[in-house]
Amino acid sequence: QVQLVESGGGLVQAGGSLRLSCAASGSISTLNTMGWYRQAPGKQRELVAAITSGASTNYADSVKGRFTISRDNAKNTVYLQMNSLKPEDTAVYYCNYRKQIFGTTYEYWGQGTQVTVSS
Repeated sequence: QVQLVESGGGLVQAGGSLRLSCAASGSISTLNTMGWYRQAPGKQRELVAAITSGASTNYADSVKGRFTISRDNAKNTVYLQMNSLKPEDTAVYYCNYRKQIFGTTYEYWGQGTQVTVSS
Protein backbone atom coordinates (compact mmCIF):
# COMPACT_ATOMS: atom_id res chain seq x y z
CA GLN A 1 0.00 0.00 0.00
CA VAL A 2 1.01 3.58 -0.61
CA GLN A 3 -0.31 6.44 1.47
CA LEU A 4 -0.54 9.94 0.04
CA VAL A 5 -0.84 13.07 2.15
CA GLU A 6 -1.69 16.29 0.34
CA SER A 7 -1.40 19.86 1.50
CA GLY A 8 -1.48 23.38 0.15
CA GLY A 9 -4.99 23.94 -1.14
CA GLY A 10 -7.03 26.99 -0.28
CA LEU A 11 -8.77 30.10 -1.50
CA VAL A 12 -6.98 32.56 -3.76
CA GLN A 13 -7.96 35.41 -6.03
CA ALA A 14 -7.67 35.14 -9.78
CA GLY A 15 -4.11 35.76 -10.87
CA GLY A 16 -2.72 34.44 -7.61
CA SER A 17 -0.59 31.41 -6.86
CA LEU A 18 -0.77 28.26 -4.77
CA ARG A 19 1.61 25.37 -4.23
CA LEU A 20 0.34 21.87 -3.61
CA SER A 21 2.44 19.15 -2.02
CA CYS A 22 1.91 15.42 -1.82
CA ALA A 23 4.07 13.10 0.25
CA ALA A 24 4.04 9.38 -0.44
CA SER A 25 4.87 6.70 2.08
CA GLY A 26 4.58 2.95 2.39
CA SER A 27 5.45 0.54 -0.42
CA ILE A 28 7.32 3.04 -2.55
CA SER A 29 8.76 1.86 -5.85
CA THR A 30 11.88 3.40 -7.35
CA LEU A 31 10.12 3.61 -10.70
CA ASN A 32 6.82 5.42 -10.46
CA THR A 33 4.75 8.26 -11.78
CA MET A 34 3.23 10.87 -9.53
CA GLY A 35 0.71 13.39 -10.64
CA TRP A 36 -2.17 15.67 -9.92
CA TYR A 37 -5.73 15.31 -11.13
CA ARG A 38 -8.64 17.59 -10.49
CA GLN A 39 -12.38 17.31 -10.41
CA ALA A 40 -14.74 20.25 -10.59
CA PRO A 41 -18.41 19.93 -9.59
CA GLY A 42 -20.36 18.09 -12.26
CA LYS A 43 -17.26 17.24 -14.26
CA GLN A 44 -15.07 14.21 -14.68
CA ARG A 45 -11.73 13.91 -13.00
CA GLU A 46 -8.99 15.08 -15.34
CA LEU A 47 -5.22 14.96 -15.45
CA VAL A 48 -3.53 18.22 -14.56
CA ALA A 49 0.12 17.20 -14.62
CA ALA A 50 2.27 14.15 -14.05
CA ILE A 51 5.97 13.47 -13.56
CA THR A 52 7.89 10.21 -13.73
CA SER A 53 10.67 9.21 -11.39
CA GLY A 54 12.98 10.13 -14.28
CA ALA A 55 11.49 13.66 -14.30
CA SER A 56 9.57 13.41 -17.56
CA THR A 57 6.52 15.63 -17.34
CA ASN A 58 3.10 15.83 -18.92
CA TYR A 59 0.62 18.70 -18.64
CA ALA A 60 -2.96 19.33 -19.58
CA ASP A 61 -3.16 21.96 -22.31
CA SER A 62 -5.25 24.18 -20.04
CA VAL A 63 -2.43 24.58 -17.51
CA LYS A 64 0.65 24.67 -19.73
CA GLY A 65 2.73 27.74 -19.02
CA ARG A 66 0.97 28.38 -15.71
CA PHE A 67 1.53 25.23 -13.64
CA THR A 68 4.79 23.45 -12.91
CA ILE A 69 5.09 19.96 -11.50
CA SER A 70 8.25 18.84 -9.74
CA ARG A 71 9.34 16.15 -7.35
CA ASP A 72 11.87 15.37 -4.68
CA ASN A 73 12.64 11.67 -4.97
CA ALA A 74 14.55 11.65 -1.68
CA LYS A 75 11.38 12.81 0.08
CA ASN A 76 8.94 10.89 -2.16
CA THR A 77 7.12 14.17 -2.59
CA VAL A 78 5.55 15.81 -5.61
CA TYR A 79 4.74 19.50 -5.91
CA LEU A 80 2.43 21.48 -8.11
CA GLN A 81 3.21 25.17 -8.40
CA MET A 82 0.13 26.93 -9.74
CA ASN A 83 0.52 30.47 -11.02
CA SER A 84 -1.86 32.84 -12.80
CA LEU A 85 -4.78 30.95 -11.37
CA LYS A 86 -8.17 31.31 -13.01
CA PRO A 87 -11.66 30.70 -11.65
CA GLU A 88 -11.91 27.68 -13.94
CA ASP A 89 -9.05 26.08 -12.01
CA THR A 90 -11.41 25.72 -9.07
CA ALA A 91 -11.68 22.04 -8.22
CA VAL A 92 -10.68 19.34 -5.78
CA TYR A 93 -7.13 18.37 -6.60
CA TYR A 94 -6.08 14.77 -6.06
CA CYS A 95 -2.58 13.39 -5.82
CA ASN A 96 -1.97 10.20 -7.77
CA TYR A 97 0.78 7.61 -7.44
CA ARG A 98 1.25 4.87 -10.00
CA LYS A 99 3.75 2.01 -10.13
CA GLN A 100 4.19 -1.17 -12.07
CA ILE A 101 5.30 -4.47 -10.60
CA PHE A 102 5.80 -7.42 -12.92
CA GLY A 103 3.47 -5.86 -15.49
CA THR A 104 0.68 -5.04 -13.05
CA THR A 105 -0.18 -1.39 -12.51
CA TYR A 106 -0.96 -0.22 -9.00
CA GLU A 107 -2.59 3.16 -8.49
CA TYR A 108 -3.22 5.15 -5.34
CA TRP A 109 -5.05 8.39 -4.61
CA GLY A 110 -4.83 11.07 -2.01
CA GLN A 111 -7.86 12.36 -0.16
CA GLY A 112 -8.06 15.53 -2.23
CA THR A 113 -7.49 19.17 -1.45
CA GLN A 114 -9.82 21.99 -2.41
CA VAL A 115 -8.55 24.81 -4.58
CA THR A 116 -10.92 27.74 -4.99
CA VAL A 117 -10.11 30.68 -7.24
CA SER A 118 -12.31 33.71 -6.87
CA SER A 119 -12.86 36.19 -9.67
